Amino acid sequence: MNTTIQVRERGVVTLPAELREKYKIENGQIFNLVDLDGIFVFVPMVPIVPELANEIERLRLEAGLSMEELLVSLREQREKYTTEKYGK
Repeated sequence: MNTTIQVRERGVVTLPAELREKYKIENGQIFNLVDLDGIFVFVPMVPIVPELANEIERLRLEAGLSMEELLVSLREQREKYTTEKYGK
């Protein structure tokens, strides 16, 4: 697809509706702009925190751990790491 876009006041660029629909681009979505010697590439930024939280929750449930058990284990691991790293 070839299309012409215009840079407006304050650098605002509007993506054509058909591209937004095709790639499911929503208001507020964040992109990384990569400059390849004058060729601009927009790369969607995937929010990792929600995905990471979902994966941790999935693993917790799979392991049959309660939230309290998980937190106790994390505290123990943190103490172990601190002792190994800093010689507490």
